[in-house]
Amino acid sequence: MKKNQNPIGGVNKTRAFTLIELLVVISIMGVLAALTIPVLGKIKEGNYKKVARAELGQIEMALENYKAKYGTYPPCNQNPASANYEPAIMNQLYYELSGTTNNGSAFVTLDGRSQLDITPANEVKTAYGVEGFVNCAKGVGDEVLRAHNFLPSLKESQYNTYVSNNLVRTTELVTSVGGPDQQYQPLKAPNLNPFRYLYPGTNNPNSYDLWVDICIKGRTNRISNWSRQVQILH
Repeated sequence: MKKNQNPIGGVNKTRAFTLIELLVVISIMGVLAALTIPVLGKIKEGNYKKVARAELGQIEMALENYKAKYGTYPPCNQNPASANYEPAIMNQLYYELSGTTNNGSAFVTLDGRSQLDITPANEVKTAYGVEGFVNCAKGVGDEVLRAHNFLPSLKESQYNTYVSNNLVRTTELVTSVGGPDQQYQPLKAPNLNPFRYLYPGTNNPNSYDLWVDICIKGRTNRISNWSRQVQILH
């Protein structure tokens, strides 16, 4: 708003913005918004990938520490029909890297967050096609072999327990960023995006394949341990 001096009476009169001036201001704001929104979208997409890459690196470090203790990487899912998912999607990394104890009736993770029953049915075998876990406390007294939690800094947003298609309540390692597209549901549950694991790997035959797919605006971005570049699949 502008005020004009009245040279005769000394009275200030307020001059209103004209319609044309208002339209010009609105147009400028519209142009700035059109330029800013795509940039912000790109920044957000970049952050999704950056976080997922950091979380993948966290799991890689845990896998190397696991190998240093046990001389091998964790086994992958040995049950191709497990819950009607591809084996790489549903894997036992959470249990192997978090460590478990066997109390006779169930395998319980050291952090107490998850368990898989042994009796009356072995849920571990149903889910993953194995009898139990390598990283599990065994023995008593001086003969005890202690399990170890290789993921002590794991956040709640990085794992999720859900009921799989074969009705086993399992816990999987997931990326905290989710899809982020809501329609992308590899575990058939909203916003749960698992890390996939194969050992031995196809891309890394001497070690393992670890990756996660992030669907952004209908495009699959693959973040993996065999390429430092994000792969755009389609």
